[in-house]
This record gives sequence, structure tokens and C-alpha cells, in this order.
Amino acid sequence: MHAIMNTYGRLPVTFTHGKGCWLYDTEGRKYLDALTGIAVCGLGHAHPAVTAAIQEQAGQLVHTSNLYGIGRQQELAENLTRISGMDNVFFSNSGAEANEAAIKIARKYGHQKGISEPVIVVMTKAFHGRTMATLTATGNTKAQEGFGPLLNGFVRVPYMDADAITAVVRANPNIVAVLLEPVQGEGGLATAGEDYIKAVRDICDQNDLLMLLDEIQTGNGRTGTYFCYQQFGITPDVVTTAKGLGNGVPIGACLARGKAADVLQPGSHGSTYGGNPLACAAANAVVTTIENDKLAENAAHMGNYLASAFNVRLQDNPLFSEIRGRGLMMGIVLKKDCTELMAKGTAKGLLLNVTSGNVIRLLPPLTLTEEEADLIVEGVMELIHELNE
Repeated sequence: MHAIMNTYGRLPVTFTHGKGCWLYDTEGRKYLDALTGIAVCGLGHAHPAVTAAIQEQAGQLVHTSNLYGIGRQQELAENLTRISGMDNVFFSNSGAEANEAAIKIARKYGHQKGISEPVIVVMTKAFHGRTMATLTATGNTKAQEGFGPLLNGFVRVPYMDADAITAVVRANPNIVAVLLEPVQGEGGLATAGEDYIKAVRDICDQNDLLMLLDEIQTGNGRTGTYFCYQQFGITPDVVTTAKGLGNGVPIGACLARGKAADVLQPGSHGSTYGGNPLACAAANAVVTTIENDKLAENAAHMGNYLASAFNVRLQDNPLFSEIRGRGLMMGIVLKKDCTELMAKGTAKGLLLNVTSGNVIRLLPPLTLTEEEADLIVEGVMELIHELNE
């Protein structure tokens, strides 16, 4: 391990293979995966459609660069714009890069309006990535520590406070966009309501601002619809996604519509690997499977199933506060720090993690069955019971 830069506090386990929601380690132990690589493997591990798509494409063409047309990329772009109601898409290799593209669209949009120092409104406890721009947009001082000076051009307001957005927009004529997550994956699973999302859309419309939605984690069926915003009856100007799009093959997407769709032109942005044939072949298999197998609908159903089970089992537990999230993006909020539960869960064969110190985060595959959900409930209850002791 000394050959690897020491950027991760890894748990003492190495996996060799997986099937569906199960993983197996080098010692032959079996684990129920309720984290799916942090919301990445939405179809579970070794899904046959994704495996076949990768194998077929790897035998034909892996990479040519964006100097040429890419058939798989065109196919994926048409799939995503059809599903999302957006006009076009820029492909990247990660969520952070997709958010970088969104930030660059917003800034260039501002410059085109004659604003020489454009400003983007961002949220407390947000997480948008670890590149310099996305780190600045992120509302986590611990993640930012030691990397200053951060970029100019961002102003932070409390999450789920539309009046705060109105106030800063009124006070600052340089504001060009509002950037937020419908559910804050790293921010304790704080979950925006429909009224708030609609209010932000209205503020953006009234002030000629771009509404940027970070759906890196909430997209691709995770919250019960393909994109989370589709539950609110609005459409953003820009939406980003990544994590679940390639089921483990790195790919990100920044989708735009209307006045945001033509901001980036040849020479203003690009990526060598972004949307290469291999990544797009995997992503097309993911998108097709999510649609054909109605996995977003299953995520909504299983999310309700899990939330109901936990609410019943935890209603009299003095440590229990609330359930947060949407679909299969779930946070169980406790009244005390429980960071040790990730290691304890892994030791017991259950993969989950803890965010914001006291929120158990569950991100099981969209293919989850009721039998598998029951196993997750039992495992989490056992961990919480030990906290009570």
C-alpha cells in the first residue's frame, strides 16, 4: 500500500468480485453492499448488460478522442436529452469535471451579458467535487483546508432558504447562477422540498439567472425518477450527473438547455477522454436497463419500503431522529456521532457509510429486492442497538 499516495483512510478489506448487491473479499467473505461504491453501481455488481457492452466495445474501439465523431457518444447524448428534456450534453470523466463544465457555462454566460466578474450562488454543506472550482463551491471547510487561496466568484447562502437567495441577488448585480443539489449527499442527506426548488426556479427566471442542479449522486434513477428534478415539475438550465451513469466505468455528463445550451463553443471547453466509446457503451447499457427494467420506479418503491421498516423499528429508540432522502438515497439521522459504524458494519458483512458524523447513509443498488432490503434493515438495527449499549 506504500506505493499509493496516502489520500484515503481505507478499511482493511479488498474485494475480488461481486454479483448483484453482494461483494466477496480476498478471504472469501461475503458482504451485502448497501453503498454500491458511493451510489455508482446502481445496477449492482457484474450486471450482465453492462458486462456485455464493455466486452463488445473493448473488442472494437476503446478511444479515438473528441477530434472525431463517436457513435456511442451520439447515442448516449440522444438518450439523455430525451429523458431529461435538455437540449445537449458535454461528456466528462467524473462528477467534479461535469460540475466544472456547469461553472464554466455560468461564468461565460455572465461574460456574454457584460458581467466581467460573474458570481454563482452556492449552498452551505454542499459538495460539488475536489477540483479548485468545485472545491470552492463546496460548503465544507475541512475539505478546503490547506488549499487556499480558493477562487473568487462564489457567494454562499443557507440551503433550503429561498429568501436568502433573493436577498443576495438583490444586493449583487454580478450574480449569474444558482448551484445546488436536490439532496445533499455529503451534507447529511438534507433534502430539498418541492416548494423550495420551485422558488429557486422562479428566482432564476425573474432575474435572468441560470439554475444549475448537481445531480451527480441523485441522477440515474437513484431518487425514484431518472433525475430528481423530474419530481418537482421544473427543468433546470444545466444539470450534471456522473456516479451511477456508467455503473463503475468513469463518465460524467453536463446537460444544458435554452440559453445555456450554446454558451460553450469549439475551443472554449473540452476533454480528451470525455465520452469515449468504452465509457459511452457502458452508460448506454445502464440507461437502457434503468428504463426497460423500471429501476427508478423500483428505487421509489424500495425507498418507501426501507423508510417504513426503519420508522417502525426505530420509533421508540432514543437515538433516532429522522429518515432523510429520496428513493434509494437514504440517511438515518441519529442523535449522536456514529462514525465507527462504517468499520463495524464492514466487519459484520454490511457495507454502508456515515456522513456528517451522525447520519447513516444507505445507497443500495436500484435492483434491490424486499428480501435484500430486510437484510439491510436487520444489519443496521444490530449496529444501532450496539450504539445504545
